[in-house]
Amino acid sequence: MRIAYLDCASGISGDMTLGALVDAGVPLEKIQTAIAGLKIDGLSLSAEVVRKNGFRATQVLVKCPHEHAHRHLAHILSLIENNAAMTDAQKSLACEIFTTLGNAEAKVHGTTVEEVHFHEVGAADSIADIVGVAVGWNLLNVDRIICSPVTTGTGRIRIAHGECSVPAPATAEMLKGIPTVAGEIPCELTTPTGAAIVKTLANEFGTCPSMVVEQIGCGAGQKEIPTQPNLLRLLVGQMNRPADSDKNAASDMVWMLETDLDDCNGEWVGYTSERLLENGALDVVLLPVQMKKGRPGTRISVLCMAEFRPELESILLTETTTLGVRAWPVRRTTLSRSFLEVPTVWGPIKGKEVSIGTLSRFTPEYDVCRRVAKEYRVPLSEVYRLAVSAYEQSRS
Repeated sequence: MRIAYLDCASGISGDMTLGALVDAGVPLEKIQTAIAGLKIDGLSLSAEVVRKNGFRATQVLVKCPHEHAHRHLAHILSLIENNAAMTDAQKSLACEIFTTLGNAEAKVHGTTVEEVHFHEVGAADSIADIVGVAVGWNLLNVDRIICSPVTTGTGRIRIAHGECSVPAPATAEMLKGIPTVAGEIPCELTTPTGAAIVKTLANEFGTCPSMVVEQIGCGAGQKEIPTQPNLLRLLVGQMNRPADSDKNAASDMVWMLETDLDDCNGEWVGYTSERLLENGALDVVLLPVQMKKGRPGTRISVLCMAEFRPELESILLTETTTLGVRAWPVRRTTLSRSFLEVPTVWGPIKGKEVSIGTLSRFTPEYDVCRRVAKEYRVPLSEVYRLAVSAYEQSRS
């Protein structure tokens, strides 16, 4: 699995992310082509190598005309959708980042996303940052993005609405649910654009995972910070295979959803389990638990891919009496498998063959064995035994 790790020790902004992407090998000219497709007069990019406290980094500068008008989200999305130089995937990502920003601005100003006036982030340079980042990430072509805790900075800054504390209100809104650290630098290190990028792109947060690093990109921020290099570091490579790196094992990231119930009809729990499996759950486990005041309860644990998480969370919330669902990403290791049939006196029986190193095993399919056992009036265990024996004989 090809992964990217964002090291946000000095925060994150749009231009820092652009610099890191270009430094990691994304062609600046391809990003520039997409920027030109916005058809904003005088808007362009340039890149140069700079030093931040002795460390080399790439700084991407956005050249744009001075503007007085403030844009609405619909206007910005229209610019992106009508950009013939961007692919559909790039447009979708850019629009998603801007929508994340719009929702945060609407929340903190108590208005709707349609009525939000974008100030700093609606300017041409911020539009170029976000469009450039969307194109750059698409060209980087990674399967998963992991991010460090985000450093916000401290102190106070002046924005279009006056003076406020760091992180700015919209930035703080987007960083809800994301691990952050203030740090000791008295300035804004993570901008609203940077927060929107992290909120939209990152699949998980934490320390740098075990990986084989193939590319490293360092994107420079505009500020000079005396006590540390003001740069965003991007590591790109292959996630290490766990255990003994067996070629038949693969690792990927899935989600664990979990909730505890002590006031739910048992029949509802059974029905919920069926619905979860029908709607994309990889596995559903029911466990007895002891809850508050000694009450017996049931824990529902659900394993799923990221794309099924919203639907499965909705099922848990609507089909049971729970008031909330816990969710966290987990890494799993799976063995490669193939499906085959083995001959028996009752006809062919289907099953799965899995391998690890030079060892392999066969697991008959329960539904097939159950049908055979009932049809021929033989013990289920005997059907399993003869099916596995037939597999072993076929390998000898």
